[in-house]
Amino acid sequence: MKNKLQISTAQTFNAPLLFFVICSAQIGVGIHGFQSILYKNAKQDAWISIIISFAAAHLIVFIIFKTLELYESNDLYGINLDLFGKYLGNIINLIFIVYLGVAFFAIIVNYSEVINTWVFPSLSPSFITITLLISVSYALTGGLRVIIGVCFFSFFLSLWILIVLIFPVEYSNINYLLPVFDNDFISLLKGAYYMTFTIVGFEVLYVIYPYVKEKNKAKKYVHLGLLFTLAIYLFVMLITLTFFSGEQLEKTIWATLTLFSIIRLPFLERIELITICYWMMIILPNLCLFAWSAYRGIDRIFKISVKKFIFSLSLLVFIGSLLLKSRVDINSFNNYFGNFAFCMVFIYPFLIYFIALIKRKVFKRQS
Repeated sequence: MKNKLQISTAQTFNAPLLFFVICSAQIGVGIHGFQSILYKNAKQDAWISIIISFAAAHLIVFIIFKTLELYESNDLYGINLDLFGKYLGNIINLIFIVYLGVAFFAIIVNYSEVINTWVFPSLSPSFITITLLISVSYALTGGLRVIIGVCFFSFFLSLWILIVLIFPVEYSNINYLLPVFDNDFISLLKGAYYMTFTIVGFEVLYVIYPYVKEKNKAKKYVHLGLLFTLAIYLFVMLITLTFFSGEQLEKTIWATLTLFSIIRLPFLERIELITICYWMMIILPNLCLFAWSAYRGIDRIFKISVKKFIFSLSLLVFIGSLLLKSRVDINSFNNYFGNFAFCMVFIYPFLIYFIALIKRKVFKRQS
């Protein structure tokens, strides 16, 4: 098999850590305000759209594993080269790298906007962007095992946020969920489609899978990770639906952050400020996974060092962040990225799997 990866034991990690990778990759800035977008399409049945979107994610993960299992030890970049040849394969690889870079950029831009809106209105967005880029650069130079460690600690250090979200249940109204199944299936599918921006991230499995030691156990932990993130999004959505009325939710941009703002503790009044600042620990694994996956592809094509890659990526992201200033610009960008992500995450895996399967069968007949 051409372009097979040569990976030393020191570079690999245990399969159970995939659970933390998937959870860290899927929980990021999207959870701040996905509720209003879903509600506009699926109304009080928005929680059903979440289940549909994660059912699709489980199917895509199944397809990703079936594709990777056709190759001994290779990632998506090597598979593309094997299926499409050097030139077309590298073009497709570049498209996937661009997708990862745009995802990286989307996280930084959206988090910077939240910081500016909720915590530091007078703080320059450029300062926030540079701070995030420095943090990612430091982690990225440590390699994949350091990034996996960031995912692990980020997971456990962020669980307290879920506990805090229990407080708004006191003011919830279960009647806001009724009537159930009142919307047509097309509306539910539209809601699931608009979850794309929120739940993408698990596609980095295409790149990190060759570094897993016990590959026979990888499926279990990836699917468990998807189930855990499904539980989190359902938990947040149900609390949101029972707390806000329909009119309120449609007008609320960041529903999750608004939930935090109503919480009052005896020793702390503005808990949402701490939560938003602490959210950097949650998005850091997102950024590291996307950046590292993009670097693996760039290194295959251009053979550049990680330091040059970080500098180039940081420069492009910084320039891009200067161009998106208003909420309208960022919202439009999120919509375009959501469409791009849907093609790369939910359509492309089927295409590459069937091409790989057909090629495998053709070679078997010839032999």
